[in-house]
Amino acid sequence: MSILTISIIVLLSIILIVLLTSITKLNAFASLFIVSLLLAVITLPEKDIIEILKYGFGNTMASIGFLIIFGAIIAVVLEKTSGAASIANYILKRVGKGKAARAMGMTGFLVGLPIFCDSGYIILSGLTKSFSSRAKTALSFIAFVLATSLYSVHCLTPTHPGALAASGILDANIGMLILLGTLFAIPAALSAFLWIKWKTRNDIYQETNSPPGESQREEQLPSVCLSLLPIVIPLLLITIGSMLTVLKISNINFILKGLAFIGQPIIALMIGALLSLLLLKNRSIKDVNSVLESAIEKAGPILIVTGAGGMFGLVIKETGMGTYAGEFLLQTGLGLAVPFLIASILKTAQGSSTVAIITAAAFIAPMLPALNLDSESGKLLAMIAMGAGSMMVSHANDSYFWVVSRFSGISSNTTLKVYSSATIVMGGVTFLCAWLSSFFIL
Repeated sequence: MSILTISIIVLLSIILIVLLTSITKLNAFASLFIVSLLLAVITLPEKDIIEILKYGFGNTMASIGFLIIFGAIIAVVLEKTSGAASIANYILKRVGKGKAARAMGMTGFLVGLPIFCDSGYIILSGLTKSFSSRAKTALSFIAFVLATSLYSVHCLTPTHPGALAASGILDANIGMLILLGTLFAIPAALSAFLWIKWKTRNDIYQETNSPPGESQREEQLPSVCLSLLPIVIPLLLITIGSMLTVLKISNINFILKGLAFIGQPIIALMIGALLSLLLLKNRSIKDVNSVLESAIEKAGPILIVTGAGGMFGLVIKETGMGTYAGEFLLQTGLGLAVPFLIASILKTAQGSSTVAIITAAAFIAPMLPALNLDSESGKLLAMIAMGAGSMMVSHANDSYFWVVSRFSGISSNTTLKVYSSATIVMGGVTFLCAWLSSFFIL
């Protein structure tokens, strides 16, 4: 089977998932599994299809499964104890109810610097409904602004594994890349904010089951400081862990090794989950079990759909379509557009921003002189271009897409129309900024 035929089949499979989940309303897991199996049978007849499906599903579970479970515990406790309402009330009193989405965006941007976008969204998702309820603003506006603000820094800053590994492959200056990545993430997040605001302009606030605490007086809400502990402490620990990794000093002594250990996202979120239990007025085993059972019930469907998304992404990766397209683009002589296009194709095809930027870096590294990007500034711009490409397009084969959809309680169809289209805008705007910058610093 020719690579052109495979590419067409992969494209049709992506369209089929979109149609099954949005038009026929078929369950997301069923849609992803059926299409993944069909795609594998058609394009990978000589490979062990079952092993590919199992590995894709299981590897995704291994990478973010614990994050989702511990994050769900934090979210459930913040919701049941009115902790989320307490935080929302505190922030909105200071920024004004009319600026709830802006406050959510700024919070997501700062939180996203040290923490993965998926775990950051899981931690903060409990606040979106409280923000929406108190500001009487459409939930879709608030939720997608949070999602894209976290996503912008995740794709561009080397505090995250994709950009960090790619900067090593290209031998780029990590310190400068952290600064540039953060700066370029600003127009990415801002453009997404404006796009989402426009796309949701006709969405109206709908009164749903208000998070507990919405009707309570302020003095009845739990302490803001106590409510923030399950969010702030994990973020602080992850920030410290990321810094130790970037500075390569995590193994110097016992104390730094300990900090690096508890700074791992899984351990940090576990600590956050334990701290969240302090919000419970009654901490009997029965009440704790009730919270844990609610969290597991909430996390279960998210885990299944997220794993299925990873399975679909691996099947597409195994077809080789993304690799072929990347090699073809390297021969076009498009300069800075080459790393952007390669990362874009890889991201859209297999779903992982981390895989996209690392794979793109491996393609680009030997081609830097031919692309006139072998200077220090050229490497930095190539990194930004690949980061921009790794933003687009986040859709059905991206586990973060399903995290955003399921934790916000917004349909996959709406998520595709608003959030996925916003990632295209973000990637395009970021690349445009990098391209314009090249006229001054290359």
